[in-house]
Amino acid sequence: MLRLRWALAGALLLALGCGGDEASEADAADTAQDTADGDVAAVVCADRDPLRRALFGDLHVHTALSLDANLEGTRLRPLDAYRFAKGEEVGLPPYDAAGVAGRTLRLARPLDFAAVTDHAEFLGTVSACATPGSPPYDDAQCELIRDDPDTAFVAVNVYLAFEGEDVRYPELCGDDGCRAAGEGAWEEIRAAAEAAQDPSEACTFTSFVGYEWSANPRTSNMHRNVIFADDRVPAWPTGYFDEPLPEGLWRALREGCLEAGTGCDALAIPHNSNLSTGRMFSGFDGAGRPIDAAYAEEQARIEPLVEITQHKGASECWPGSPVSDEACGFERLPYNTLGGANLDVAAEPTAQDFVRDALVAGLGYADALGVNPWAFGVIGSTDTHLGTPGAVAEAGYPGHAGAGTAARDGLPPGLTDAVAFNPGGLMGVWAEENSRAAIFEAMKRKETWGTSGPRIQVRFFGGWDLPADLCDGFTLVETGYAQGVPMGGTLAAAPAAASAPSFAVAAVADPAGDAARLDRVQIVKGWREGDTPKVAVYDVATTPTPGTVDEDTCATSGGGSGELCAVWTDPAWEAGQRAFYYVRVLQTPTCRWSTLQCNAHGVDCDVPATIGEGLEGCCDDRFERVVRERAWSSPIWYAP
Repeated sequence: MLRLRWALAGALLLALGCGGDEASEADAADTAQDTADGDVAAVVCADRDPLRRALFGDLHVHTALSLDANLEGTRLRPLDAYRFAKGEEVGLPPYDAAGVAGRTLRLARPLDFAAVTDHAEFLGTVSACATPGSPPYDDAQCELIRDDPDTAFVAVNVYLAFEGEDVRYPELCGDDGCRAAGEGAWEEIRAAAEAAQDPSEACTFTSFVGYEWSANPRTSNMHRNVIFADDRVPAWPTGYFDEPLPEGLWRALREGCLEAGTGCDALAIPHNSNLSTGRMFSGFDGAGRPIDAAYAEEQARIEPLVEITQHKGASECWPGSPVSDEACGFERLPYNTLGGANLDVAAEPTAQDFVRDALVAGLGYADALGVNPWAFGVIGSTDTHLGTPGAVAEAGYPGHAGAGTAARDGLPPGLTDAVAFNPGGLMGVWAEENSRAAIFEAMKRKETWGTSGPRIQVRFFGGWDLPADLCDGFTLVETGYAQGVPMGGTLAAAPAAASAPSFAVAAVADPAGDAARLDRVQIVKGWREGDTPKVAVYDVATTPTPGTVDEDTCATSGGGSGELCAVWTDPAWEAGQRAFYYVRVLQTPTCRWSTLQCNAHGVDCDVPATIGEGLEGCCDDRFERVVRERAWSSPIWYAP
């Protein structure tokens, strides 16, 4: 019913020409004028909803232009990745001597948008070493890349782990850093995005130009994906070898894009904070000084979003920090660096590396500096290194390469990936239409959410006078926008008569997720009492019929709900206390990808003879056999 209500509300606004429709017409006029002025390379889509529509995409995708993906056998190029995102079948490694793929894959449903984000650091290296006659082609490192990819994976990738004065391009690239070859690869990325973009009013698919800045000092992850608003981009993607500190990347984006006078706009998205050993949200700049207001302002401007889940684990929260929360165990990795994750070297992560801890710490910076550097909206992604954006299905999961198990030289025995890793997630946005302009603006205002794979829709509004019966009618969305703020927004100081803020949340299960429905909707609140971080988790809507799953057969009981909705008022609100609130939607339990594969192989952990080669992970009790897939909204902040 919620899906129907949202559709009816949008149709009503369009018919009556009131409220949000006036804003929509103004937006459309502005867009048309911008297009006439040459500021926006887009048309207004025929399917435009003033109440905004749910769109799903993947902004973390690697192809054969990324060194690590290339060394693990990936052959798909950027244009192939976009073909896959739009629903075409592609081939996956291993390839035979004739170049025929040993596997194929197709999405059950196309994505609405995607970005190829190949690593900037080795764009020229990969191209130069594959091009006979190029200056470094006969260099020993190039020969290693071509002839011994396993050794090269370590020997060349290690350059990303250097820090300080040791950061440099590989020797094979000489003084220019393989710039000429890299510019050709960058042009291929740009051209593929333009070719994939639907230029018509049908607006069936949106592509973004992007890349990854891949700082990995001492194998601690500091990576960012850089996403550009349109085709106006710098001539060169600034990588770790060019600027080894986040503030250097921001400066390069400011000077080469945001303030270059070309109309260029961009944002950067930190990812895999769970593997950063305290560095991603350390509170210090590159010189080891506590961050100041200028630093916080620049980070807040350029990094409005953070990736909360992907192939290499979830980064929402660490169990027990600062409260007991069993849902924090979802896709938890027992590693604290990328190197540890690749080599299965266990080391407990630092709690501050998780998004929820950063959100709470950000409140303290807002008090101390007057600006919150970590007021992040959230997204999910795959971080696929197979060129397969949106390949998030647990059943038939082929792995994602880049980390874990590769299939370059043949299909691995047993599991298709290291058991620690998972299919990754998706990003959802609420946008008026499926266009670059509308989606990018949604990202900037943080009206985004992340999912662990299923296409769960989440609406979340906060306000001072939201009606308690919003879930009973057809105006939840219209009222939410008119009388409150959506996810990503900020509630200003309370009116004098207000007793506490109220929040309206509505979730709709993935219509194709027949095996799983919604179990509960939670609101997570974070605040500080002095220097003490505080978190509370509230169940605000639960299904009347909980679902179950049989681990041995993976059959589900069919419980759960298709839709859940609630209007909730904070029972512990204090007028002078900064806080944030975000939604977590949990599905009914289902078997994890590894459980599906272990069962198919007939593994019984009590019978050693059934645990064949490559199936040892089936009996690794560090990892869940059953999961509750989920969605996380961007927060709403209260800033007195």
